[in-house]
Amino acid sequence: SGRVQLLPPQNVTLLSRDFAMIVTWAPGEGSPPGVTYTVRYERQDCMDKWIKVPHCKNIPRTFCNLTCALSNFYVKFRARVKAVSGQLQSPWVESQFKDYYSDVELAPPVLHLDVEENFIRVNASFPLPTCVENLTWKYDLNLWEVGSEDKKNYEGNFRKDTVTINSTALRGNYCVSARALYESIDLKHSEFSQPVCVPLIHKG
Repeated sequence: SGRVQLLPPQNVTLLSRDFAMIVTWAPGEGSPPGVTYTVRYERQDCMDKWIKVPHCKNIPRTFCNLTCALSNFYVKFRARVKAVSGQLQSPWVESQFKDYYSDVELAPPVLHLDVEENFIRVNASFPLPTCVENLTWKYDLNLWEVGSEDKKNYEGNFRKDTVTINSTALRGNYCVSARALYESIDLKHSEFSQPVCVPLIHKG
C-alpha cells in the first residue's frame, strides 16, 4: 500500500513480582530508534472502558508498574500497549486478564533484629507499593540454633507486629528467617528470607 507502518509491541504480558503488578512487552520488529509506548487498562466489570495510565504515556521503557493505578484489587483487569513514533502509531496489543488479589507474587520480608539481654525483638519490613499497605499482610518467622534442624515457629504475625523472643535459656548462635503471607483464594507465601544470625552470650 506504500503506507509506512509501525509494528505493534510483542509479548504484552501482565506479571506480578515483589508485590507489584507490572505489564511488560518487547519492541515490535524493526522498531525505529526513539519509539515510545502508551499503556491503558480495562477492568472486567467495566468492559470497553480503557483507563489511561498517566505515568505510562509515551514512555521509552518496555514495562509499566500498574499497581497503584488500579482502582480495585479484587477485579480482573488487562492492559494494552501501543507504540508511537512521530506521527505513526501501532495498533494496540492486549495482555491476558489478571487480578492483584489472586495473582500477586510475594517477596520475602527484610528482618531487623534488636538483641537485648533476655530478649530478641524482630521486626519485618515489606517492600510494598504504598497503595497496598492496608491489605492484610502477615509473616511467619522461624528461629533455630546454627547446626540444628529444630526450628521454632512464630506464625501468622501481622506485618507491623514485633515478635519478641525470650532468649534467657538460649546459648550460642541463633538465626531467624521469615516469609510473607497473604490469604487470597488460597494461602500464598513468599520464599523464606536469607537468615539473619546473632551470637547469644549471657553475662555471668
